[in-house]
Amino acid sequence: MSEPTDGNNVATGAEGAGTPGHAARYFMIGGFLGAGKTTAVAALAQRLAGAGMRVGLITNDQGSELVDTAMLRSRGFATEEIAGGCFCCRFDSLVDAADRLDAASRPDAFVAEPVGSCTDLVATVTYPLRRIYGDRFRIAPLSVLVDPVRAEQVLGLAPARKFSDKVLYIWRKQVEEADLIVIAKTDLLDADRLDRVRARLALEFPGREILAVSVRTGAGIDDWFGRLLATEQVARATMEVDYDAYAEGEALLGWLNATVAIEAPVAFDANAVLRSLAEAVRSRLGDAEIAHLKMTFSPRGGLGELAAVSVVRNDHVPELRLELDTAVEGGQVILNLRAEADPEWLRDAVAGALPSMASGFPGMKATLEHCEHFRPGRPTPTHREEAGVR
Repeated sequence: MSEPTDGNNVATGAEGAGTPGHAARYFMIGGFLGAGKTTAVAALAQRLAGAGMRVGLITNDQGSELVDTAMLRSRGFATEEIAGGCFCCRFDSLVDAADRLDAASRPDAFVAEPVGSCTDLVATVTYPLRRIYGDRFRIAPLSVLVDPVRAEQVLGLAPARKFSDKVLYIWRKQVEEADLIVIAKTDLLDADRLDRVRARLALEFPGREILAVSVRTGAGIDDWFGRLLATEQVARATMEVDYDAYAEGEALLGWLNATVAIEAPVAFDANAVLRSLAEAVRSRLGDAEIAHLKMTFSPRGGLGELAAVSVVRNDHVPELRLELDTAVEGGQVILNLRAEADPEWLRDAVAGALPSMASGFPGMKATLEHCEHFRPGRPTPTHREEAGVR
């Protein structure tokens, strides 16, 4: 799915994007909600920066107030956020985001993280980028991350609740279009389970290269990142997509982005607050299948440090991804929730969880400052290439 390129195609920090002979590398890391994209984006950005490259990140969501953006910025990365639609429907905004990053820091590499419910990225994003802006960007193979536990459930290797068939249509199409299928979080499975997932993916998606990685342990990371840096996307026929089925699948997903002000008369553990709130939300969702629940806590008057927690399945224990070392007296929570449920149900779950969580901390007040909850609209790509551009 990829071909070797000359080493001169990899920028080294001497020139910025769009400089003749020094086109910037363009990486896109896709995958379903909760697959681990943001963690992988941060790891790739850190690797590129460590090699002396200037890096610009682009995040994407149907709404505003993204946890992913806050987390990446807290790590010091120049990050642009595209809200209000997926990359395919906001193609011009994607290019504008690259322009803003280019004006600010002239990145040698861009890393883009699309919405986790988006597919058909090759036909609607990477091929148009090659055709229209081929002098500015060298497009790396599309990586699509797969959560191995979710994959076991979707592929029938483990009994569990799962999304409806229309939502899973999106999951399957994401994997189908991958240049590199990347089984992420391999530290969650033993060798036998991992082998079964790999074998089933190879059976259902023949011809795709499959890698297995764990950002947490570093396993497989050198091989994956090395391929992204040394190869470019090869043009091939685009996959067929039933946009009616795609739209119906997205419409089944409820979307909620919120901000919450937290105050207390005495200092408290923000990490414990996030864990408690995540558990309270999860318990109120009932049978709604969680795609992901992410939250960050920013201390009042802080200098960019964050606590962060995530839940990526109903059976997943809230996991702290970033921790604050000292107690705080107030701050703001950004909360992103995606689940197969009515958005009003999500809103009620979050609103009910706030007083429940606050009751566990003396004198704490949790005030919902902003909340947007909706179902994604029908995807309408700006461009769509019917065949690969050479």
